[in-house]
Amino acid sequence: MAESSPIDPPISDVRMRGFVRRTTVSDALAWVDQHVSPLDLEQVDLKDAAGRVLGSDMVSSVDVPQFDRSMMDGFALLAEDTLGATAYNRLLLEVVGQSMPGSPWEGVLGRGQAVRIMTGSPIPNGANAVLPAEKVEAAEQQLFLMGEVSPGKNVGRVGEDILQGAKVLSAGRRLRPQDIGVLSSIGAARVPVVRRVRATIVVTGNELLPAGSQPQKYQISDANGPMLNALVERDGGIALNPGIISDQPESILKALRSDADIVIVSGGSSVGIEDHAPMLVAEHGELTIHGIAMRPSSPTGMGIIENRLVFLLPGNPVSCLCAYDFFAGRAIRVLAGRGHGFPYITCHLPLARKLVSTIGRVDYARVKLGDDGVEPLSIGGASVLSSTTRADGFIVVPADSEGFPEGAQVDVLLYDDTGTR
Repeated sequence: MAESSPIDPPISDVRMRGFVRRTTVSDALAWVDQHVSPLDLEQVDLKDAAGRVLGSDMVSSVDVPQFDRSMMDGFALLAEDTLGATAYNRLLLEVVGQSMPGSPWEGVLGRGQAVRIMTGSPIPNGANAVLPAEKVEAAEQQLFLMGEVSPGKNVGRVGEDILQGAKVLSAGRRLRPQDIGVLSSIGAARVPVVRRVRATIVVTGNELLPAGSQPQKYQISDANGPMLNALVERDGGIALNPGIISDQPESILKALRSDADIVIVSGGSSVGIEDHAPMLVAEHGELTIHGIAMRPSSPTGMGIIENRLVFLLPGNPVSCLCAYDFFAGRAIRVLAGRGHGFPYITCHLPLARKLVSTIGRVDYARVKLGDDGVEPLSIGGASVLSSTTRADGFIVVPADSEGFPEGAQVDVLLYDDTGTR
């Protein structure tokens, strides 16, 4: 029998157990969903609420607007005073005042009278319509009408936008800029939102240089750290990055015990002699999953330390991205109140050429959009991060599929809204 290499861990090593029979992607996703739910709520200033997930229904305590207002510049009057007015049959009214935004005319309008009014200004008492400025000729206190209006024309009524007691926005909504405007209109100075997820990013590797450093000889610049920072922020979390952690068990364990909601480890998750993270999670907590039937990202692990979820992501950049989106990102998105799904727009397009896969594993295939359809770029090449920048998106090939033939309609998850062409 051939002897095992002295650098290989024994088969009894916890790092090897999941690699004998890998967990299915569906079981791994089920484990994630079992252990996460939206975090508690916090109150934030309205100016800081955009992009956050609303924690409870917002009900208006006021009517918006709270007064009848003009919808255009012109003259407030009684609609019946305009009957028969044309450019060839001008009718004469008396101008008795003006109504401006925040400064209404305080009198009561009578027959034969009009009040100059600006858009958004309160409608005077007695008036029931606004005649646009382009349909009149004004000369000092005289107003010549050259058109008709019906009662209620160009008048915005009380509560026309929002009625008192109406539910304005529902819990679980990710707040858009226009939502912030609506909340301001009902006087909401502070907003209940789901607390942001604190995610510690643990990047290990003695061969790594700090992000942005010039690669030197056998050392490489950290690519996973800044990528994970951006992914965590995208998914509603706060990225806590203590810098590169040395491949020493005590240093990694300290990072695993950081004060955070979730810990994401990049590198050191496989079966090498310096892959300490799986052993540490198993020894000081629970290593539930290690090894998943997918490509790339098969060395991915998941567990718990001190009631904190830990995700062990491969060091190869594409594997790291894939494992994050499938598992760690899913956990963050749920914790942040954003739901289980991928944060990508999906389009349904034909394949330009066949895409081959292997039954029994899920494949993450990078693709590019072309004039002839979807062009597969790569399934393998886990260390070639630039394959994701050349790609417009990816296809998930399910475990029970051998791939797709040329011309097959496939779902492409786009890295951005329009692709990179």
